[in-house]
Amino acid sequence: MRKHIIRLGLIGIWLGGILAVGGCDQTHSASSAVLAKAVAIESADECHLCGMIIHHHPGPKGELYESDSPEVRKFCSTRDLLAYALDPERAHRLSAIYVHDMSKVPWGQPDDDYFIDARQAYFVAGASQRGAMGPTLASFASQPMAEAFAKQYGGELYRFEQLTLELINQLGSGH
Repeated sequence: MRKHIIRLGLIGIWLGGILAVGGCDQTHSASSAVLAKAVAIESADECHLCGMIIHHHPGPKGELYESDSPEVRKFCSTRDLLAYALDPERAHRLSAIYVHDMSKVPWGQPDDDYFIDARQAYFVAGASQRGAMGPTLASFASQPMAEAFAKQYGGELYRFEQLTLELINQLGSGH
């Protein structure tokens, strides 16, 4: 009888340990989510893709986090951000991705207080407005604002899930 009680006690300790470790994993996930917030782009920050100083260029910019790293990756344009993010080698690792809501900020100097989740954004590709090194995608939190921008500056409206590397590459080549 005593052996059974000891075994049950050991099983209880083992199960408690598993639950405690599971709780740690949940806490770790919650902390990771807190870390994956948009942050300000500093004056000396360089684009993760091309290395250019981000603040030297107009138009919407972006940031992302990958699930295997706590480091924020910053980009000088939505075109560079999406070229990086949509690459099949990386797309499955994205944990958070942010772009400027261009309905709230001036084109020449977007304000980092207005980052939005890129997966929920509306994008206008092919507009006459230029970003770093030329064509880029204007990003908006609302469809009516994206449509108004497209009416004024041209371009086609897309949701995040409709964007492809082919489209991004066409923008880069000026087609």
